[in-house]
Amino acid sequence: MDSNNTHQIRDYLMAKPEAREVFPFGPEAAVFKVRQKLFAILVFRQGGWQLNLKCDPDEAQALRDFYPAVLPGYHMNKKHWNSVLLDQTIAVNELHRMVDRSYCLVVKGLKRSERQWLENRYPAQELYRQTPSLLGSDTDYPLS
Repeated sequence: MDSNNTHQIRDYLMAKPEAREVFPFGPEAAVFKVRQKLFAILVFRQGGWQLNLKCDPDEAQALRDFYPAVLPGYHMNKKHWNSVLLDQTIAVNELHRMVDRSYCLVVKGLKRSERQWLENRYPAQELYRQTPSLLGSDTDYPLS
């Protein structure tokens, strides 16, 4: 993925409500958080960009089975996180859907007071965007 596309992914991550970018592991790993909870890591590793995203365990495995560029989460809980190689083999709209899903899962897992704070400030569509997966309805898990 060229740096222009990496900037587009970063911009998409930063467009999420209350998203913050921090560098706790050094300048090579951008960590994206909502209310102090991690929802993505963008890192240059082994000659290419990759994006770590939270995922429902069943969907995580389905994505790994379908896309060669989706791997168990590097340095993450492999049941709940995927590493997505940004090698242009996955459509941008599917990458956005994966980001949306990760963000939504993290927001849903926030303490009730933090989640309500967000819900009072942002429309539900922004916080809980659900775009159907390219894999079909078998992997579209309700989050409520």
